[in-house]
Amino acid sequence: MAEGAWGPPGGRRRRQRGRREPEGGGAVLRRLREARDELLGSGFWADSAGAVRAPPCGAGRPWRCVCYGLGRFGTCPTARHQLAFLLLLLQRMHVPPDRCLVFDPAFSELEVAALGELGLRLLPENEEGKHPVRDSPTLFYMVHCGKALYNNLLWRNWAPAALSNMVIIGNSFKGMQERVLSRILERDYSYIAKILKGTEEVALPAHPRYADTFNDTSVHWFPLHKLEQLSAEVWEFLEEPTYQECEDLEIIRKEDEGNRHSPVALQS
Repeated sequence: MAEGAWGPPGGRRRRQRGRREPEGGGAVLRRLREARDELLGSGFWADSAGAVRAPPCGAGRPWRCVCYGLGRFGTCPTARHQLAFLLLLLQRMHVPPDRCLVFDPAFSELEVAALGELGLRLLPENEEGKHPVRDSPTLFYMVHCGKALYNNLLWRNWAPAALSNMVIIGNSFKGMQERVLSRILERDYSYIAKILKGTEEVALPAHPRYADTFNDTSVHWFPLHKLEQLSAEVWEFLEEPTYQECEDLEIIRKEDEGNRHSPVALQS
């Protein structure tokens, strides 16, 4: 990650006399560094480190990352702390920034430029969560995303070999099971419902400073031995989700975007 964009932890960089840090993108990156230092100083990152360690599925192989639904980190402190956490996580897992893809239809041009300064890559289009894992172990960072996004991701990778090659940091699957009526979960989010018995989940620790930022957030992975214990019928149904009966769809679909993106935001 570019030293000038992210910089080492601990303290603010000195400004040279007579020079002001540029507004706009420079200010966004400065606030991001401050958010990073707050995470480190609060102890939340240290307490979370055990939960976010890479599960065995990626042992000895380079990881990649996909981040959905980050939000307006240039103006929103919650989104900014979530991005700072992601950047710390990439460093810990030795994931180069150019192996991390990000997408949110809400990004401004200023935020797109800041992500470029950090070395992260933008996905060229709205995948609606339907991103294939392929051969590389992949971390999906999806804090506070809608249930349909998780469901789409699972559908796109609905095979033991692919699911065991991924980790999801996002809304607790156990929490979804507890809060959503079983008939609704099975009807509208069937892939979440079917994967519950094949999931390992560890919640991020609670911290009063980040109660809204990381509430209900867990690390999920799918051990191959647990997936292989699921019945054959679980893997036979591969219909793409349509959500025709879903009354509260929590994602932005391709056809709903209109002209929300600028041309810059579509560059990768």
